[in-house]
Amino acid sequence: MGSLDGKVAIVTGAGRGIGRGEALLLAAEGAKVVVNDLGTAWDGAGNDDRPAQQVVDEIVASGGEAAANYDDVASWDGARSLVQQAIGTFGDLNILVNNAGILRDKMLFNMDEDDWDSVIRVHLKGHFAPSRFAVEHWRTQGKAGEPVYGRIINTSSESGLFGNAGQANYAAAKAGIASVTIVLAREMKKYGVTVNAIAPRARTRMTTATFGGFGEPKEGEFDQWSPDNVAPTVAWLAGPSAADVTGQVVVVWADKVYLMQGWHQVNAIEKGDRWTVKELADHRDELFEGTSTDVPPMGFGA
Repeated sequence: MGSLDGKVAIVTGAGRGIGRGEALLLAAEGAKVVVNDLGTAWDGAGNDDRPAQQVVDEIVASGGEAAANYDDVASWDGARSLVQQAIGTFGDLNILVNNAGILRDKMLFNMDEDDWDSVIRVHLKGHFAPSRFAVEHWRTQGKAGEPVYGRIINTSSESGLFGNAGQANYAAAKAGIASVTIVLAREMKKYGVTVNAIAPRARTRMTTATFGGFGEPKEGEFDQWSPDNVAPTVAWLAGPSAADVTGQVVVVWADKVYLMQGWHQVNAIEKGDRWTVKELADHRDELFEGTSTDVPPMGFGA
């Protein structure tokens, strides 16, 4: 018996890396999985049907049920088709793991319009569009008095939480995903649907292209950077034991899971009337007391 027996899941960007590990583990836990992947390069170029089908073949060879999907999740029609395929093939949809993404890293002064638009589209719209059709399905079930089992697990990034030079497009999209996670968790709470986000650290095509090599472990050592380390947290958030966990963002790396919290008030100044420029200048030390006027540190990393 798995924790997800009888459930139906979609994993986007599941042909390789983190998404592949998520799809395989959800299937091992009993879910029927729609494996979505365009098979593009890490920067979004090209397409290839083989990665998604290979993951499906692995699941089926292990005794699970899966279907491949090659829709563009950042397109309205593609996202609708993906959700409809899950429902049409397996009878329902219970879990949506939004994972698809690309990189176009450049300093802002070198970034062109397509670098910005493509990354925002694949990450941010690629989370919004599938989520939109998934929650429409669950809302319809709820309004009809049918039982609802709905889980969305989004993929943010520490770059979105802390900012990373050279990734204005990627960080903006990933910060947006964290915010959308909180908003959608509030909207869907009354239907019993949970919405959470992970910010994973792992060895993938995207991270190695940006940060270089992530050393392979010695024989017998725990591989801290394996993309498969991320999947258990996703499977847990998708399962019944996390039914009361929603609107949360966690960093997942190696054997660690960090619960993150968003913007919060640090200091305040007030005067009972409109400030003047000089008054603000005179009170700057009070506003920044105990902190810094410089760019905040990166935190855990990108």
